[in-house]
This record gives sequence, C-alpha cells and structure tokens, in this order.
Amino acid sequence: MTRLHVISAATRPTSSGRPLAAWVGERARAHGGFEVTSVDLAEIALPFLDEPEYASSGVYTNAHTLEWSALVGSADAFVFVMPMYNGGFTAPFKNAIDFLYDEWRGKPVALLSYSAGPTGGAPAAEMLLPVLTRLGMLPTERRVAVPGINALVGPEGFQAPEGLDDELTGMLDEVAALASEPVSA
Repeated sequence: MTRLHVISAATRPTSSGRPLAAWVGERARAHGGFEVTSVDLAEIALPFLDEPEYASSGVYTNAHTLEWSALVGSADAFVFVMPMYNGGFTAPFKNAIDFLYDEWRGKPVALLSYSAGPTGGAPAAEMLLPVLTRLGMLPTERRVAVPGINALVGPEGFQAPEGLDDELTGMLDEVAALASEPVSA
C-alpha cells in the first residue's frame, strides 16, 4: 500500500485547515490503497532552519531535523493541505520543506488549498509548484481549491460542499497512479 502523508500546513492555533485535513485523511483512507498518516506542522513545531549543512547534503545534527527527516522519508506520497495568506503559501510551510531535500525527491504530491475568500487559495498552490518541481517532486495535475473555508467548518468539523468529494477522489486517483509508476533516475 502507498504510504500517504496528509500534511496540514497551517500553524495558527485556530486554523480551519485542521478539520479540512482530517476530512482529507478520512477520504484517503476510504479511497483504498493508501496507508494514511496525518501530519500537523503546528505539532511538529520546527524552528527556522538551523542546520549547519545544506539540506541536499543529508547531514543533519538536530534532533528535530532527524525526526522530520524520518517522518517525511517514510512517505511514498503526500497531500499538502495548505492555506493562503496574502496571496501565497506560508513561511512555516516553506521552512518545513527547506529542512529536507532527498526525502521529498521523486515522490508524488497533491495540493489542496483553501482560503476564506473566493480563490480557495489557488494562487498559493500555483506559487508553490516551482519549489516542488525544483525538489524533484511529482505534483499532480489536478489541484483542489476550497473557497469560503470559514463557512465550511463548524462544531462537527469540516462539511464538504457538493462536488468536493469527487474532486478529491480524482486527485487521490492521480496520486495513486503516480505512486505506482517506477521512478526514473
């Protein structure tokens, strides 16, 4: 089974992204073929990059980096559930990506963005694509954007609007297909 990590990229304590990421994890489990691990960047709580060597060296000295490396390295594929702030992706998320290099390389990644406004965070996902490509990740062509997130999260968690489940299923199908393809050297 493909080991899929669903990463909630928000670090604000009141983020609507956590209920959304929990829903994505549930849907990925129901999809079949995935062993799902939920990862919350707020819980990981990485400091700003503090390793003396470049990430591409793979030489890590700090316990938090070694733990992050083991967690990311154990995945076959990812879904990033990411907010948009001021038209872009967040600094803590970029920082978490920058801590590592080989652990990301060659792995499929799907982007599910969200925002309070009408774009659903799509500009942030588009902005992140060159970073992921530079790392050698395999972004899915399908991306999901969830607009108006505040109205979709309540005491019962995330309430998916009509059609979102089908969009997510299509994206997960693509992740599964990319994960089953042999990695070219």
